[in-house]
Amino acid sequence: MLLKKGVMEVPQRMSPIKELKKNRQRKLHNLDIKTDLKKTIKKFLVSVQSKNSTEAQTNLKMLYKKIDKAAKRNVLHKNTASRRKSRFARLLASIRN
Repeated sequence: MLLKKGVMEVPQRMSPIKELKKNRQRKLHNLDIKTDLKKTIKKFLVSVQSKNSTEAQTNLKMLYKKIDKAAKRNVLHKNTASRRKSRFARLLASIRN
């Protein structure tokens, strides 16, 4: 619970303290997954802009892997993951033609 802007109230009992630690660890873990996904997306988009279809194809495979893993770990919703994969596939198809 927030007391003031940016100031958190620390729980008194041991159980909520442990839960708070777990929440912080989960947040950091999810943040790692998200930043890794964003880097992979950027790498894919750069290869698409350079019109290098073979490099874009390999980056798309890596991107699929990262998106699927994020969806599996509930960092992304499964429909969001599916939508993003579809959009990136269409983007790759557009440079091949």
